[in-house]
Amino acid sequence: MAHRVSIRDVEIGEEKVVRVNRTAAVVKGGRRFGFTAIVIIGDRRGTIGLGQGKAREVPNSIEKAKRDAQKNLIRYPLRGDTIPHQVLGRFRSSRVLLRPAAPGTGIKAGATVRAVVEELGIRNILTKAMGSRNPVNLAKATLDGLSQLRSKEEVFTLRGLPVLPDRDRPKLEPTGLDKEERARRGKERERGRGGRAERGGRGGRGRRGRGGDDEGADGAPEAASAPEAEAPQSAADSPDSPDQSAQGPQSEAKE
Repeated sequence: MAHRVSIRDVEIGEEKVVRVNRTAAVVKGGRRFGFTAIVIIGDRRGTIGLGQGKAREVPNSIEKAKRDAQKNLIRYPLRGDTIPHQVLGRFRSSRVLLRPAAPGTGIKAGATVRAVVEELGIRNILTKAMGSRNPVNLAKATLDGLSQLRSKEEVFTLRGLPVLPDRDRPKLEPTGLDKEERARRGKERERGRGGRAERGGRGGRGRRGRGGDDEGADGAPEAASAPEAEAPQSAADSPDSPDQSAQGPQSEAKE
């Protein structure tokens, strides 16, 4: 949970100017300008402050904003170089979605949100700005989202659970088959794969060629079927040929 800290307890680096807005007022002698500066300061270790200052000159407005930011330093819980969990910050018509990211992702954010998370010390984060793109609203919406962060210790305490570090937390073993049963099933699967490989190596079913002939595994055509292999009988050898039927009575008469 976020909490306020004193400027004496942290080492603040150089301030970062988010936006300097200029205004003009028309008077009798001409136009009179005013400047509004938005400044962010932080120690890049989880502490950040947002300040706003107004003056007739730019340096004076930045100095006022810096002093205002030093009075509003807040420390937020982080998880390494990212945030513990996803949050959605709101301010007026601006919304900012903050999502933790894996190492090496970098900071995926616009100019305003990037300035805030960089001063906070975050190196890997995914963000999405929705609604108004006003820099003041975006910066305050980002701080509103960061204020919703909860560390692991806080969540475990609220739930009444003992807080254990990640390294000391007992690992949950998968329920189901024991080691011997898993080893036996693994051997059966390997044996089945070996049998299929041997059967596939001996040769498979024949496939049809272009001409319609069946071919075996070696590509040679199979032998023709028995009825097709038999040669057709000649006309002379056929018992029902008309020549033999005609010569039958003549031979009997001669005898």
